[in-house]
Amino acid sequence: HKRGYLRAGYFADLVLVKPKSWTANKQNNLYKCGWSPFDGTAFQFEVNKTFVNGQLVWNAGKIVDAKAAKALTFDR
Repeated sequence: HKRGYLRAGYFADLVLVKPKSWTANKQNNLYKCGWSPFDGTAFQFEVNKTFVNGQLVWNAGKIVDAKAAKALTFDR
């Protein structure tokens, strides 16, 4: 719970992007499986920062060593 809004007391999952033309390839893509469906794809923006549960986990091309993940629960 407490997700889906930018409000005090809520968990903040945010991605900040900046304008930048670039093409995905094996040198600038992070993946463990050895391939990506995005190889060769051109983009007009790049991810600059990513916040998970309000904690910075990606900053200007580098993974920040943070233990930010939390289990999701659903009321169904």
